[in-house]
Amino acid sequence: MMRGVIAEDTSMTVATDIVVPSSARGQPWRVLLWLAPLTVFWIALNYWLPALPASGVPSTATRLAIHIAIVLGLWLALERTELSPRRRLSTWLAVVVAYTLWLAVIWSGAINGVFRPGNRLPLVPVAIFLPVIVGMPILLRSKRIGEVLDAMPASWLIGLQVYRVLGGIFLVGWARGVIPGLFALPAGIGDVTTGLLALPVAYSLALRNGSAVRGAIAWNVFGLLDFTIAVGIGLVTSPGPFQLIVPSVPNTGIGLYPTVLIPAFAVPSSILLHVLSLRQLRRASRRGHLPGSA
Repeated sequence: MMRGVIAEDTSMTVATDIVVPSSARGQPWRVLLWLAPLTVFWIALNYWLPALPASGVPSTATRLAIHIAIVLGLWLALERTELSPRRRLSTWLAVVVAYTLWLAVIWSGAINGVFRPGNRLPLVPVAIFLPVIVGMPILLRSKRIGEVLDAMPASWLIGLQVYRVLGGIFLVGWARGVIPGLFALPAGIGDVTTGLLALPVAYSLALRNGSAVRGAIAWNVFGLLDFTIAVGIGLVTSPGPFQLIVPSVPNTGIGLYPTVLIPAFAVPSSILLHVLSLRQLRRASRRGHLPGSA
């Protein structure tokens, strides 16, 4: 009797996050039926219209859209917590102001060419690793961040990274002969794969399928591994103190605007999103609020 009451109470608590009809179970991968063709179309469009990515318009629109999604998602998550309105606002402002200033600094530097190859100080690696080194301990230890993660559906942080399909721009550069295949192929394929899988994995979590948590953890690990490979190859093939391989096609475009926004901002911010997602899944599994939490 007591077990039935506990089970009923737990199911009611879980249902407040996302309610999905049982008839929808087993459909997460159908998302790829429309997402994959759209990704192929976007890559083809950038290939046939090289002036489009060079203009920086798609990069600007995408970055602003992602920024708004993160800012809005944080506020919605804070509203689900038991924090007072004043603490919600202070927490939201603390994160949003820091995040916006970070984007503004990187964007301004990219437009003004501070990341161009040939600088004495390799600024692209600094832009990648410094935010991760500074931000990771804060995100992993902050009790306030933990409260927000507990209130936020686990599918949000994963589904957000559907924007990783835009990493297909590296494949466009390779196809046009301006980015070496040694870097473009693993970076582009890894990013596109991570982005394509983001929505099915997030949807599976929303449906609370039995293996959803294990799949989400595997997706996060894959996404981090993709960055490890891409960043490593990028460093050893780009002009600078870390270059060990000189490809037939110089890997100089990675330091130029707008492409440089990917390694200098999108990569570290995505790494931090992976870290947050893994922390959230771990906390949720400990509480037993998600399936597959053994």
